[in-house]
Amino acid sequence: MVGDFLVKMRSCLNLLGLILIAFVLNGCIYSHVQWPLDTDFDSTSLGTKVGRSHIQSVFWLFAWGDGGSKAAAEDGGITIINHADTEVTVVLFGLYYKVTTVVYGD
Repeated sequence: MVGDFLVKMRSCLNLLGLILIAFVLNGCIYSHVQWPLDTDFDSTSLGTKVGRSHIQSVFWLFAWGDGGSKAAAEDGGITIINHADTEVTVVLFGLYYKVTTVVYGD
């Protein structure tokens, strides 16, 4: 009877440990998220054009690119920016990292 209880208790602790590890490592292997850089959504019209600019990093040592809103606007042929988003992709704890600025406008 005590042995059955200990086996069940060990199984519960193992499951709890796996759940804790899943929460801690969430998004560490691969993550791709996007969020807005604006807070006034009720009066935002995106426009007809989209432009993107990127910065990238590899092995936490090398980084390159132009992730500014000006570069993104030039990429999309935009002269008036109505809205902007940030998009981030992370692979293997940041071994590869990419940040994209996305602008919308006309």
